[in-house]
Amino acid sequence: MSINKRWFRALLVCVTLLVVGWFVIPAPMTATTPDETDQNRTRLLTYVLKRQVENHFSGKPIDDKLSRAAFHLYLKQLDYQKRLLLAAEVDQLKIFEDRIDDEVKSGRVILAPLAYRLLSNGVARAEILVEKILESPFAFDVVEDFETDPEKLTFCKTEEALAERWRLDLKYRILNRYLNLIEDADIEDPLKVSAEQKKELEIEARDKVRKQYHQYFERLKKETLRDHYNRYLNAFARSFDPHTTYMPPQSKEDFDISMRGSLEGIGATLREEDGHIKIVKIIPGSAADRQGQLHADDIILSVAQGKEEPVDVTDMRLRDAVALIRGKKGTEVRLTVRRLGLKSFVIPIVRDVVIIEESFVKSAMVTDPQSGNRYGYIKIPSFYRDFETTRNGGKGRNSTDDVNAAIKAFDEKAMTGLILDLRNNGGGALTDAVGIAGLFLGEGPVVQVRNGAGEAKVLYSYNKKIAYHGPMVVLVNSFSASASEIVAGALQDYGRAVIVGNEHTHGKGTVQVIMDLDKSLTLRNMRQYMPLGALKMTTQKFYRVSGDSTQYRGVVPDIVLPDRSRYSEYGERYLDYSLPWDGIAAVKHMKWPPIDLASLNAKSQVRVAKNEDFIEIERVAEAMRERIKNTRQSLLLNDVVQEREDLQGMSPSPHDLTDDKKEAGSDEAKAEESDEQEDPTEKLIEGVLKDVYAKESMAILVDLAAQQTEVTGKGRE
Repeated sequence: MSINKRWFRALLVCVTLLVVGWFVIPAPMTATTPDETDQNRTRLLTYVLKRQVENHFSGKPIDDKLSRAAFHLYLKQLDYQKRLLLAAEVDQLKIFEDRIDDEVKSGRVILAPLAYRLLSNGVARAEILVEKILESPFAFDVVEDFETDPEKLTFCKTEEALAERWRLDLKYRILNRYLNLIEDADIEDPLKVSAEQKKELEIEARDKVRKQYHQYFERLKKETLRDHYNRYLNAFARSFDPHTTYMPPQSKEDFDISMRGSLEGIGATLREEDGHIKIVKIIPGSAADRQGQLHADDIILSVAQGKEEPVDVTDMRLRDAVALIRGKKGTEVRLTVRRLGLKSFVIPIVRDVVIIEESFVKSAMVTDPQSGNRYGYIKIPSFYRDFETTRNGGKGRNSTDDVNAAIKAFDEKAMTGLILDLRNNGGGALTDAVGIAGLFLGEGPVVQVRNGAGEAKVLYSYNKKIAYHGPMVVLVNSFSASASEIVAGALQDYGRAVIVGNEHTHGKGTVQVIMDLDKSLTLRNMRQYMPLGALKMTTQKFYRVSGDSTQYRGVVPDIVLPDRSRYSEYGERYLDYSLPWDGIAAVKHMKWPPIDLASLNAKSQVRVAKNEDFIEIERVAEAMRERIKNTRQSLLLNDVVQEREDLQGMSPSPHDLTDDKKEAGSDEAKAEESDEQEDPTEKLIEGVLKDVYAKESMAILVDLAAQQTEVTGKGRE
């Protein structure tokens, strides 16, 4: 190297250090190979991410503790099912368990390239093992089982132990394919199959699983070093909290999917988590919402186009999984789904566009046929607001105005009470959470928002006139999140309504912002590495007027009713490294006349204990609890057949709250869809009268109304 070149390089290093401070970027950042490009891009990204997360709400330092959290998440993303890496290989990676903080600070990432090499070797090894195992037939009359919960597994110490793990896993998959083939052949009793037919079906099932795993391994082999760097950076981001994520550059279509969900297809927001495709949210009015079986937190195992062979989406990139799930309106996609407490099951969904009307507020006056009492019922699927029309000077549709209009349409004098249904409402516009709470509270504080610096801002309702003064119940469940929790929490703190539901709401009490990382660049010589992607980061937290956070704990209902999902792990508290509950100073607010909650609870418990629907719900909940505890899977044909029969008697949708959602493709569902003359309001009323939770809410309202006639005044005028 000439003196001039050495001088120039030294000068470039000095200039770089002056611009970016102590962060060291080896100079020059001119890549000559793809690997060098990825390394330099990652050095730049670690600097940019480090600068941004310094403003994270948690204030977590980038230290060894954070490093261990990031390593835990990274290892789960690498090989969550513990089928690719051996224990000795994991030990090589564990050397970096306390070093991720140092790597991020220096920009020199060694862990990701090492993991890339080890995993590539592991994939090649597993491919050979699987192919060898699938050469021989499986016997389904041998008593053996295997552990289905990866959290309870350790990494195999030997290749022989790894082969045995694969054998058991493959046997279970082939056994299920075998039973599916029997169903397709319309064989009534799967235990009474001729020896010859049994042999043919086993070979066919094995061939289908072989093809499935061939696709799986081909997909893994296409992963690049950049994919591993991105995975590493995302694990670092998620170690701050589960809602802080690094999003690598993608097409606008992929970005829209990750942020809003697909409008033409099934209508669900998805995310990639620990090698799985997970449902984040069901879009109100979508095909999945109307079909009714798919829920947030479900894990999609495979995707099939109609009656075609399913494609395994485990360890598949989000964009590739979405490409399989999306499709033209009117076509069917069949999702094999796993849900805590249940074995995997298939959900058929006919793709469609979102029916906008279905996502809006629904309301009706419901008359109880037994007592003759009349109740107002308002369902809020989400807190929506047309910001674009408003920005352009118009008055866009919003959920606050729609709820207000529904209340005005009711005859308050003829009502025993009002049910506000926030079940499965994942949130939305904060403006409307405040606005809707204000319809029932009038003027006053609704929620506090605090940033990482400890500065709290109180959001007020300025409604001078209360829209409804009478008895009120708010229905919630574990999928009531964010803005829903703000409304329920405010109405509970004021003593304005009785909150009814399962043990707790979701507990999503944080606010995120999306940051374009390209805007963080100031050096021209760094722009060759754009686009860098985006960072979604938690910057604020919600607090109720009582001072309690809605984060982690959620809102605890005043009256807790039996729920099928009571033993399932749904909610913020079950996510890795979620921010804790805490509290700040309360805000002065007026209280409504006191409600004797103990009396309401006692009377509700008496009714629930005698109600056959709730008794059945308790039975299913207990059965699910046993399933959750027992994660060992039998590989005996008789046992698996019995499990399938048991599953048919247990709803595959433990969160279904009414029975008006029919399985897509059933004769009853088709009959309903073809009945275009059916009045939407009548259909809503019919659903409410079938809903055991709504019916118990009506009974609670009768008790509440009786209480309120005994006190002077009916609230603030």
